[in-house]
Amino acid sequence: MQRTADSETSLRIAIQKSGRLTDKTIDLLKGIGLRFDDYKRNLLVKCRNFDVELLLIRDDDIPEYVQDGVCDLGFVGANETQEKGADVTVLRGLDYGICRLSLAARKNGDIQSVEDFEGKSIATSYPNITRNYFNDRNINADIVTISGAVEIAPRLEVADAICDLVSTGNTLKANGLEELETILESETQLIRTNKKLSTGKKKLIDKFLQRMDGHQQAERSRYIMMNAPEEAVPEIKEIIPSLKSPTVMPLADNGMVAVHTVIPIDEFWIVMERLKEAGATGIVILPIESMIL
Repeated sequence: MQRTADSETSLRIAIQKSGRLTDKTIDLLKGIGLRFDDYKRNLLVKCRNFDVELLLIRDDDIPEYVQDGVCDLGFVGANETQEKGADVTVLRGLDYGICRLSLAARKNGDIQSVEDFEGKSIATSYPNITRNYFNDRNINADIVTISGAVEIAPRLEVADAICDLVSTGNTLKANGLEELETILESETQLIRTNKKLSTGKKKLIDKFLQRMDGHQQAERSRYIMMNAPEEAVPEIKEIIPSLKSPTVMPLADNGMVAVHTVIPIDEFWIVMERLKEAGATGIVILPIESMIL
């Protein structure tokens, strides 16, 4: 694919054209301030307010496009990158598209453990990962490559078992299969080409990553405000797992202060209970749109 005339100073990012990662990735890009027009209608979309263009392609093509330098960055599942064995750099692991690549066989069948796969056939869309898994364990299994609807293979007697992506396990149960072994934990990753990049592109990637890091940190954090007696501030500082020292401001009532800070959302309820015990009142928690770390 021919790069545009400004390819030395703009980034091309590959994302899945349609599927489980597309909407989440677009939401992430919008969350860091990027704006696009008609991304659902076009394969190549220019960003209106950042030197970026999106290339929307099949997810299994993304690792190779990034490896070959056709795209500078790519959002793709770790399962696809590992299956292709692509020569790329993983810049970030992201908190969506989380799933696992697992072995599954008929429930109550003759395959109940990994050792039982000896001499059996396994249908999968990930032949390289699956083959490497069994080779590492010196198990002789026949790998049958299938694109799509892998879970129905045992019922059609195409294979004895399957190796497929699993999120909830409901699809396996619906087809009379049970999950036996997880061979790969996967999530969406941001990958970068290992081809030589211009100074301009490197600076753009740094800016892009700064926005991403701030957005992700904001999603995992909350802004908390409270009132407290002035003498309780030292204890409150010990309780709050803040990024830095909290902001403390005097109130009109003598001896009372307002305390503002940022805390991880996962720790909010535990922290809130301890803050109340320390004398904090009027505790308010607010979402954060973005942060600059």
